[in-house]
Amino acid sequence: MELPELSRQRQVRIARLRETALSVGLAGPAVLLYTVMTIVPVGVAVYLSLTNWNGFSDAVFIGLGNYRHLFDDPNSTRAWWVTGIVAVSGSVLMLGGGLSYALILKEKSLVNSFFRALAYYPHVISALILGYLWAAILGTNGAINNTLQKFGVGPVGFLFSEKLALVTLIAVIAWAGFGFNVVLFVAALQTVPAELLEAAQIDGASARQINTQVVIPMIAPVVTVATVLNLIGLIRTYDIVVSLTGGGPAGATQTYGYLILARSFEGTKVGYATAQAVFLMVVSAALALLVTALRNRQDQAATG
Repeated sequence: MELPELSRQRQVRIARLRETALSVGLAGPAVLLYTVMTIVPVGVAVYLSLTNWNGFSDAVFIGLGNYRHLFDDPNSTRAWWVTGIVAVSGSVLMLGGGLSYALILKEKSLVNSFFRALAYYPHVISALILGYLWAAILGTNGAINNTLQKFGVGPVGFLFSEKLALVTLIAVIAWAGFGFNVVLFVAALQTVPAELLEAAQIDGASARQINTQVVIPMIAPVVTVATVLNLIGLIRTYDIVVSLTGGGPAGATQTYGYLILARSFEGTKVGYATAQAVFLMVVSAALALLVTALRNRQDQAATG
Protein backbone atom coordinates (compact mmCIF):
# COMPACT_ATOMS: atom_id res chain seq x y z
CA MET A 1 0.00 0.00 0.00
CA GLU A 2 1.39 3.41 -1.04
CA LEU A 3 2.04 5.94 1.73
CA PRO A 4 -0.03 9.18 1.58
CA GLU A 5 3.12 11.35 1.38
CA LEU A 6 4.49 9.38 -1.58
CA SER A 7 1.09 9.49 -3.26
CA ARG A 8 1.00 13.28 -2.96
CA GLN A 9 4.52 13.60 -4.39
CA ARG A 10 3.54 11.43 -7.30
CA GLN A 11 0.49 13.56 -7.98
CA VAL A 12 2.63 16.70 -7.88
CA ARG A 13 5.11 15.18 -10.36
CA ILE A 14 2.28 14.14 -12.69
CA ALA A 15 0.77 17.64 -12.49
CA ARG A 16 4.15 19.23 -13.30
CA LEU A 17 4.65 16.86 -16.25
CA ARG A 18 1.21 17.79 -17.57
CA GLU A 19 1.99 21.50 -17.24
CA THR A 20 5.32 21.03 -19.01
CA ALA A 21 3.69 19.01 -21.79
CA LEU A 22 0.98 21.67 -22.18
CA SER A 23 3.58 24.48 -22.32
CA VAL A 24 5.63 22.61 -24.92
CA GLY A 25 2.50 21.85 -26.92
CA LEU A 26 1.46 25.50 -26.94
CA ALA A 27 4.90 26.98 -27.59
CA GLY A 28 6.12 24.23 -29.91
CA PRO A 29 4.44 25.44 -33.14
CA ALA A 30 5.63 29.01 -32.59
CA VAL A 31 9.18 27.87 -31.83
CA LEU A 32 9.17 25.59 -34.88
CA LEU A 33 7.88 28.37 -37.12
CA TYR A 34 10.45 30.83 -35.75
CA THR A 35 13.21 28.29 -36.27
CA VAL A 36 12.21 27.53 -39.86
CA MET A 37 11.51 31.13 -40.86
CA THR A 38 14.29 32.96 -38.97
CA ILE A 39 17.02 30.88 -37.37
CA VAL A 40 17.57 28.53 -40.33
CA PRO A 41 17.69 31.32 -42.97
CA VAL A 42 20.08 33.34 -40.80
CA GLY A 43 22.30 30.30 -40.37
CA VAL A 44 22.31 29.65 -44.12
CA ALA A 45 23.08 33.33 -44.78
CA VAL A 46 26.03 33.27 -42.37
CA TYR A 47 27.40 30.18 -44.11
CA LEU A 48 26.99 31.65 -47.59
CA SER A 49 28.69 34.85 -46.44
CA LEU A 50 31.79 32.76 -45.83
CA THR A 51 31.86 31.49 -49.43
CA ASN A 52 32.46 32.92 -52.90
CA TRP A 53 29.18 31.54 -54.25
CA ASN A 54 27.94 33.25 -57.43
CA GLY A 55 24.48 31.73 -57.33
CA PHE A 56 25.16 29.01 -59.90
CA SER A 57 28.36 27.07 -59.26
CA ASP A 58 29.28 25.23 -56.07
CA ALA A 59 30.00 27.42 -53.07
CA VAL A 60 33.68 27.43 -52.05
CA PHE A 61 34.49 28.27 -48.44
CA ILE A 62 36.79 31.33 -48.20
CA GLY A 63 36.48 32.22 -44.52
CA LEU A 64 36.31 35.92 -43.67
CA GLY A 65 37.44 37.09 -47.09
CA ASN A 66 34.09 38.71 -47.91
CA TYR A 67 34.03 40.57 -44.61
CA ARG A 68 37.55 41.88 -45.11
CA HIS A 69 36.50 43.10 -48.56
CA LEU A 70 33.64 45.05 -46.96
CA PHE A 71 36.12 47.52 -45.50
CA ASP A 72 38.21 47.75 -48.68
CA ASP A 73 35.30 48.32 -51.05
CA PRO A 74 34.92 52.06 -51.85
CA ASN A 75 31.35 51.51 -53.04
CA SER A 76 30.47 49.95 -49.70
CA THR A 77 32.07 52.82 -47.78
CA ARG A 78 30.23 55.46 -49.79
CA ALA A 79 26.94 53.59 -49.46
CA TRP A 80 27.36 53.55 -45.68
CA TRP A 81 27.90 57.31 -45.64
CA VAL A 82 24.73 57.83 -47.67
CA THR A 83 22.83 55.38 -45.48
CA GLY A 84 24.01 57.12 -42.32
CA ILE A 85 22.92 60.53 -43.60
CA VAL A 86 19.54 59.15 -44.68
CA ALA A 87 19.00 57.29 -41.39
CA VAL A 88 19.94 60.14 -39.06
CA SER A 89 18.31 62.97 -41.04
CA GLY A 90 15.19 60.94 -41.82
CA SER A 91 14.77 59.83 -38.20
CA VAL A 92 15.10 63.39 -36.90
CA LEU A 93 12.55 64.67 -39.40
CA MET A 94 10.10 61.84 -38.78
CA LEU A 95 10.38 62.05 -35.00
CA GLY A 96 10.20 65.83 -34.88
CA GLY A 97 7.45 66.10 -37.47
CA GLY A 98 5.47 63.19 -36.06
CA LEU A 99 5.62 64.45 -32.48
CA SER A 100 4.73 68.04 -33.43
CA TYR A 101 1.83 66.84 -35.58
CA ALA A 102 0.61 64.52 -32.82
CA LEU A 103 0.72 67.29 -30.21
CA ILE A 104 -1.43 69.48 -32.45
CA LEU A 105 -3.94 66.70 -33.15
CA LYS A 106 -3.96 64.93 -29.78
CA GLU A 107 -7.51 65.97 -28.91
CA LYS A 108 -10.32 63.65 -30.03
CA SER A 109 -12.43 65.13 -32.82
CA LEU A 110 -13.58 64.25 -36.33
CA VAL A 111 -11.32 66.89 -37.85
CA ASN A 112 -8.27 65.63 -35.97
CA SER A 113 -9.09 62.03 -36.89
CA PHE A 114 -9.24 63.04 -40.56
CA PHE A 115 -5.84 64.73 -40.46
CA ARG A 116 -4.32 61.80 -38.57
CA ALA A 117 -5.55 59.43 -41.27
CA LEU A 118 -4.28 61.83 -43.94
CA ALA A 119 -0.81 61.79 -42.36
CA TYR A 120 -0.80 57.99 -42.11
CA TYR A 121 -2.03 57.37 -45.65
CA PRO A 122 1.41 57.55 -47.36
CA HIS A 123 2.64 54.83 -45.00
CA VAL A 124 -0.05 52.50 -46.34
CA ILE A 125 1.03 52.90 -49.96
CA SER A 126 3.97 50.86 -51.21
CA ALA A 127 7.26 52.79 -51.03
CA LEU A 128 7.99 51.64 -54.58
CA ILE A 129 4.81 53.33 -55.84
CA LEU A 130 5.53 56.48 -53.83
CA GLY A 131 8.95 56.67 -55.43
CA TYR A 132 7.51 56.48 -58.95
CA LEU A 133 4.87 59.05 -58.00
CA TRP A 134 7.43 61.58 -56.76
CA ALA A 135 9.72 60.83 -59.70
CA ALA A 136 6.87 61.86 -62.00
CA ILE A 137 6.43 65.06 -59.98
CA LEU A 138 10.08 66.01 -59.43
CA GLY A 139 11.79 64.57 -62.51
CA THR A 140 13.38 66.63 -65.27
CA ASN A 141 10.15 66.44 -67.26
CA GLY A 142 7.99 66.16 -64.17
CA ALA A 143 5.02 68.26 -63.19
CA ILE A 144 6.97 70.83 -61.16
CA ASN A 145 9.75 71.41 -63.71
CA ASN A 146 7.24 71.62 -66.58
CA THR A 147 5.36 74.28 -64.63
CA LEU A 148 8.57 76.19 -63.86
CA GLN A 149 9.62 76.13 -67.53
CA LYS A 150 6.39 77.86 -68.48
CA PHE A 151 7.59 80.79 -66.37
CA GLY A 152 11.04 80.72 -67.93
CA VAL A 153 12.74 78.97 -65.01
CA GLY A 154 15.18 76.19 -65.92
CA PRO A 155 14.64 72.68 -64.63
CA VAL A 156 15.58 72.21 -60.97
CA GLY A 157 17.76 69.16 -60.40
CA PHE A 158 15.64 67.52 -57.74
CA LEU A 159 16.76 64.12 -58.99
CA PHE A 160 19.80 64.80 -61.21
CA SER A 161 21.86 67.07 -58.94
CA GLU A 162 24.07 65.03 -56.60
CA LYS A 163 23.46 67.17 -53.50
CA LEU A 164 19.85 67.99 -54.22
CA ALA A 165 18.96 64.39 -55.08
CA LEU A 166 19.99 63.20 -51.62
CA VAL A 167 17.99 65.98 -49.98
CA THR A 168 14.99 65.06 -52.14
CA LEU A 169 15.32 61.40 -51.19
CA ILE A 170 15.44 62.21 -47.47
CA ALA A 171 12.44 64.56 -47.76
CA VAL A 172 10.34 61.97 -49.57
CA ILE A 173 11.29 59.24 -47.09
CA ALA A 174 10.46 61.49 -44.14
CA TRP A 175 7.13 62.48 -45.71
CA ALA A 176 6.23 58.84 -46.32
CA GLY A 177 7.21 57.63 -42.85
CA PHE A 178 6.29 60.35 -40.41
CA GLY A 179 2.62 59.28 -40.38
CA PHE A 180 3.58 56.07 -38.59
CA ASN A 181 5.24 58.17 -35.90
CA VAL A 182 2.10 60.27 -35.64
CA VAL A 183 0.03 57.17 -34.86
CA LEU A 184 2.51 56.01 -32.20
CA PHE A 185 2.70 59.42 -30.54
CA VAL A 186 -1.05 60.07 -30.62
CA ALA A 187 -1.62 56.71 -28.91
CA ALA A 188 1.06 57.55 -26.33
CA LEU A 189 -0.37 61.02 -25.67
CA GLN A 190 -3.74 59.48 -24.83
CA THR A 191 -2.09 57.71 -21.87
CA VAL A 192 -0.79 60.92 -20.25
CA PRO A 193 -2.96 61.52 -17.14
CA ALA A 194 -5.16 64.57 -17.51
CA GLU A 195 -4.54 65.36 -13.81
CA LEU A 196 -0.87 66.05 -14.51
CA LEU A 197 -1.70 68.46 -17.30
CA GLU A 198 -4.28 70.26 -15.16
CA ALA A 199 -1.82 70.52 -12.27
CA ALA A 200 0.83 71.99 -14.58
CA GLN A 201 -1.67 74.53 -15.90
CA ILE A 202 -2.69 75.51 -12.38
CA ASP A 203 0.98 76.04 -11.52
CA GLY A 204 1.18 78.52 -14.39
CA ALA A 205 3.17 76.42 -16.87
CA SER A 206 2.94 77.47 -20.49
CA ALA A 207 1.94 75.08 -23.26
CA ARG A 208 5.57 74.74 -24.29
CA GLN A 209 6.67 73.95 -20.74
CA ILE A 210 3.90 71.38 -20.35
CA ASN A 211 4.93 69.65 -23.55
CA THR A 212 8.68 69.66 -22.88
CA GLN A 213 8.66 68.99 -19.11
CA VAL A 214 5.56 66.84 -18.63
CA VAL A 215 4.26 65.29 -21.83
CA ILE A 216 7.47 64.30 -23.62
CA PRO A 217 9.12 62.72 -20.51
CA MET A 218 5.92 60.73 -19.96
CA ILE A 219 6.02 59.26 -23.47
CA ALA A 220 9.81 58.78 -23.54
CA PRO A 221 9.56 54.95 -23.90
CA VAL A 222 7.45 55.39 -27.04
CA VAL A 223 9.98 57.90 -28.40
CA THR A 224 12.67 55.25 -27.89
CA VAL A 225 10.64 52.62 -29.72
CA ALA A 226 9.94 55.03 -32.58
CA THR A 227 13.63 55.95 -32.79
CA VAL A 228 14.70 52.31 -33.02
CA LEU A 229 12.05 51.48 -35.62
CA ASN A 230 12.93 54.55 -37.70
CA LEU A 231 16.67 53.90 -37.67
CA ILE A 232 16.37 50.20 -38.47
CA GLY A 233 13.89 50.89 -41.24
CA LEU A 234 15.98 53.65 -42.78
CA ILE A 235 19.32 51.86 -42.79
CA ARG A 236 17.60 49.14 -44.84
CA THR A 237 16.07 51.60 -47.31
CA TYR A 238 15.91 50.10 -50.79
CA ASP A 239 12.58 50.22 -52.60
CA ILE A 240 12.04 53.98 -52.63
CA VAL A 241 15.62 54.46 -53.89
CA VAL A 242 14.92 52.09 -56.78
CA SER A 243 11.86 53.96 -58.00
CA LEU A 244 12.85 57.54 -57.16
CA THR A 245 16.54 57.92 -58.02
CA GLY A 246 17.86 54.49 -59.00
CA GLY A 247 20.85 55.17 -56.75
CA GLY A 248 21.95 58.12 -58.87
CA PRO A 249 23.17 60.49 -59.89
CA ALA A 250 26.67 59.00 -59.78
CA GLY A 251 25.81 56.93 -56.73
CA ALA A 252 24.85 59.98 -54.64
CA THR A 253 21.72 58.25 -53.32
CA GLN A 254 22.96 54.67 -53.35
CA THR A 255 22.13 53.31 -49.90
CA TYR A 256 23.63 50.15 -48.46
CA GLY A 257 20.42 48.19 -48.99
CA TYR A 258 20.32 49.31 -52.61
CA LEU A 259 23.97 48.37 -53.05
CA ILE A 260 23.31 44.85 -51.76
CA LEU A 261 20.22 44.07 -53.80
CA ALA A 262 20.73 46.06 -56.99
CA ARG A 263 24.50 45.79 -57.37
CA SER A 264 25.98 42.81 -55.54
CA PHE A 265 23.22 40.27 -56.12
CA GLU A 266 22.66 41.51 -59.66
CA GLY A 267 26.37 41.08 -60.32
CA THR A 268 26.15 37.40 -59.20
CA LYS A 269 28.31 38.15 -56.16
CA VAL A 270 25.94 36.23 -53.94
CA GLY A 271 28.50 35.31 -51.29
CA TYR A 272 29.73 38.89 -50.98
CA ALA A 273 26.17 40.27 -51.04
CA THR A 274 25.18 37.87 -48.27
CA ALA A 275 28.15 39.05 -46.19
CA GLN A 276 26.94 42.62 -46.70
CA ALA A 277 23.44 41.61 -45.62
CA VAL A 278 24.73 39.83 -42.51
CA PHE A 279 26.82 42.87 -41.61
CA LEU A 280 23.76 45.09 -42.08
CA MET A 281 21.77 42.81 -39.76
CA VAL A 282 24.48 43.03 -37.10
CA VAL A 283 24.63 46.83 -37.38
CA SER A 284 20.82 47.03 -37.06
CA ALA A 285 20.84 44.88 -33.93
CA ALA A 286 23.72 46.83 -32.40
CA LEU A 287 21.99 50.13 -33.14
CA ALA A 288 18.75 48.96 -31.52
CA LEU A 289 20.64 47.79 -28.42
CA LEU A 290 22.60 51.05 -28.23
CA VAL A 291 19.52 53.26 -28.39
CA THR A 292 17.71 51.11 -25.82
CA ALA A 293 20.73 51.09 -23.49
CA LEU A 294 21.07 54.88 -23.68
CA ARG A 295 17.36 55.26 -22.91
CA ASN A 296 17.61 52.92 -19.91
CA ARG A 297 20.70 54.73 -18.65
CA GLN A 298 18.93 58.06 -18.88
CA ASP A 299 15.90 56.67 -17.03
CA GLN A 300 18.12 55.29 -14.27
CA ALA A 301 19.91 58.63 -13.95
CA ALA A 302 16.57 60.44 -13.70
CA THR A 303 15.22 58.12 -11.00
CA GLY A 304 18.52 57.70 -9.10
